[in-house]
Amino acid sequence: MKRLMLAGVTLAAVVLAASCSSAPPPAPLPPPETPVAPPPVAIAPPQPRDQCGMQDAQSFVGKSRTQLPAPVDPTRWRVACTTCPVTMDFRPDRLNILFDANTGVVKEVKCG
Repeated sequence: MKRLMLAGVTLAAVVLAASCSSAPPPAPLPPPETPVAPPPVAIAPPQPRDQCGMQDAQSFVGKSRTQLPAPVDPTRWRVACTTCPVTMDFRPDRLNILFDANTGVVKEVKCG
């Protein structure tokens, strides 16, 4: 029994000594590396498609509406004054030629 008690006291002393000893604190972890992102690639915005022939019709701007050529397909051209009421339906293949009602001079050409 003395041996058992002596073994218990020795074990308690070892545990107590181990708990009292101060272990060095763990070394701090290095900060995580920040990944370097590649520079952004400049992407050009898509150019709108010229489905109605607007680029070619830019030459009409500034001319009188009486100088406009007769359209080959009148369903694809709409000639109207800038203040005239027109339908609001959008057709990307239709060329709108808008002129000033007072002077008859073409002010704008656009698809729609």
